[in-house]
Amino acid sequence: MPSTFAYKVRDRSGKVISGAIEADSAQSVASKLRSMGYIVLEISEKKEAFSFSLSLRKKVKLKDLTVFARQFATMINSGVSITRALAILADQTENPTLVEVIKQLRKDVEAGLSLSEALAKQERIFPPIFINMARAGEAGGVLDEVLLRLAEHFEKDAAIKGKVKSALTYPVAVLVFSLLIATVMIVFVVPTFMNMFGSLGGNLPAATQMLVNLSNFIRSRWYIIIGVIAALVYAYRFINSTERGKYFFDSLKLRLPVFGALIKKMSLSKFSRTLSTLVASGVPILQALDIVADTAGNAVVSKSIKEARSSIKEGESISKPLSKSPVFPPMVVQMISVGEETGALDTMLKKIADFYDEEVEAMVESLTSLLEPLLMIFLGILIGGIVIALYLPMFSIISVMNQQG
Repeated sequence: MPSTFAYKVRDRSGKVISGAIEADSAQSVASKLRSMGYIVLEISEKKEAFSFSLSLRKKVKLKDLTVFARQFATMINSGVSITRALAILADQTENPTLVEVIKQLRKDVEAGLSLSEALAKQERIFPPIFINMARAGEAGGVLDEVLLRLAEHFEKDAAIKGKVKSALTYPVAVLVFSLLIATVMIVFVVPTFMNMFGSLGGNLPAATQMLVNLSNFIRSRWYIIIGVIAALVYAYRFINSTERGKYFFDSLKLRLPVFGALIKKMSLSKFSRTLSTLVASGVPILQALDIVADTAGNAVVSKSIKEARSSIKEGESISKPLSKSPVFPPMVVQMISVGEETGALDTMLKKIADFYDEEVEAMVESLTSLLEPLLMIFLGILIGGIVIALYLPMFSIISVMNQQG
């Protein structure tokens, strides 16, 4: 599981900055801090299981950060100073946690830190892309433009995720409802019929006997089922918390029928849009790739990006190492190559992201239209099968009576 590490670094101006970050190891912390342009002085692991800053991070949603970035950019563009803008934002922000963070940002800026340095001290609240883009905006004197670009990036990211979630809500609800009805029938309805079956005598049909056995097992051994489910969930979380385990599960997700292609397209969209936003904001390409690898959302994609970064560091272009990875289709590689040759890499990456956004939307729509009738069929077979199994003994009795008559 990730641990909390306290760090002390020196920025480019020589100022010493302290903070805390959650990571799998001290090495990954050092790598991330160096990618942000800091000189690492000290890193130590904290022993507390939970910290105040951890609880803060959970309470600040991406939506809150998006609104913060857009409002901040608007005020800076209007000529409002950074400290004054932070004071106004602290007064009008609804999230109480973010209010406290903004107040701390203002204090740090008033104490002489740059905005990016103040943001870096709140790394649990602000993701690396936010901090690095703010630093690039300060260096280029276009902080307002960078913050607006950041807000648009967050909004696009949230929009595509929202469409996927809303499209899958109905199928998931139907599936859960089906399983709930089936469980209620097996646990409460089948025992009622069992008494009647006993009075009839004779042997039960195979389907009915299987249903009765399942009902008896669930009612008498329910704790075993709960224990097995809990053990599987714990095992998944534990394995997924390791680097090898996460890579295994993420590679498995990419191989899933239909859903694997959807996950891959979403990952490619996220990669392209994030890298485009960072490059357009003036973040150095190696530093940008570090951030993209950390925020890829899939260990397989992340590994491919890190391998590409190593090749780029040695002097290769971006497209060449990406072409060796099965994750990146030839179209993506070719468009990136054209972007590099024409000096419009950010524009090409944005076009790739827009293309895959449209692909994801179309795929989600077709997937939803396919899943709905399949789930209705599943519901009919599940519930209908239980009902038929319950009435099979009666059909047998009626058949015998007709034969005797």
